[in-house]
Amino acid sequence: MRLAIMQPYFFPYQGYFQLIASVDRFVVYDDVAFIRNGWINRNRILTSSGIEYLTVPLSGASSFRPICETRCARPGTWRDKMLRTLTQVYARAPEREAGLALAQRVLQAADSESVRDLAVASLREVCAYADLPVSWQDSSLVYGNAELTGPRRVIDICRREKATTYVNVPGGRSLYDPAMFDSAGIALRFVTPALEPYPQSRSKEFVPGLSVLDLLMSVSRDEVRRRLRAGEVQP
Repeated sequence: MRLAIMQPYFFPYQGYFQLIASVDRFVVYDDVAFIRNGWINRNRILTSSGIEYLTVPLSGASSFRPICETRCARPGTWRDKMLRTLTQVYARAPEREAGLALAQRVLQAADSESVRDLAVASLREVCAYADLPVSWQDSSLVYGNAELTGPRRVIDICRREKATTYVNVPGGRSLYDPAMFDSAGIALRFVTPALEPYPQSRSKEFVPGLSVLDLLMSVSRDEVRRRLRAGEVQP
């Protein structure tokens, strides 16, 4: 059984979903420290002025508080403003109606005031749209192993889930020792993202690594399905 473990990100780039597509079970790592200026509450879109951040405002965010305890600002006007921004930026995008409808469903989750819930809603909605079959688990609800850190905690989760393979993003190559996983009977693998160019309504030259929203607005649902399965798993 292949397993991945990642913090929940807000509408992350397509490589994140290629990680999800490469595994049988995905653990939402939501009881680790919130990362300021990371991807948990924001991502990038392409506007007429260039790359800009689509950011969910937070209340009392701190790197000393876990993701699952970090709150969004009260919905107020920021949710409507974000939808207006997306509507304006992607006014000429060919798949804008489907993309905006999905974004609106996700932003309704902001009523919970939990950034974790909002980020996970963005992951689940995109996976449903792309028909990515994956089983989900929240680390905050099950393992009770927060005293462990780094690869030891990852290996403990893999053992509890009876995973034979742990799949991570390329950045994990500098963090994890394959021998440590081998000694635990777990194969360590990495998914190499495939970021093929696609037409972007705001740029003549392709800008990779944007929020998956840019992809959803730009290509058909069938093409989204294909692209989110395009990552290659390697040792």
